[in-house]
Amino acid sequence: MDGFRFVFDMVVEVNGTENIFWIFYTMNFILCAIAYELGFARKLPLGKTIFVYLMLMVGTYILTIFTTVMRMPTIESLLVIILVLAVYRIRLHTQRKANNSKQ
Repeated sequence: MDGFRFVFDMVVEVNGTENIFWIFYTMNFILCAIAYELGFARKLPLGKTIFVYLMLMVGTYILTIFTTVMRMPTIESLLVIILVLAVYRIRLHTQRKANNSKQ
């Protein structure tokens, strides 16, 4: 399992351990927001959107505990999730474009 924590090891090596929790919190939040937008986001009113992102911030706090304390490869997993969702979105876009041009 140590081989899959390359982001954790790199960040600790570059920044040390002083503000490690907040560095990983920020990284996790940005990656979670990207994954949410790629896979699950819908057009919502402003109040509901703010609520969704507040809940995302709370969930990211819990996720960051897994990253820093338990040293699980959450950032690497989020990167894979984003890659898969991006490929899905691109394929869906090209497929819709091809279907529209046939009609």
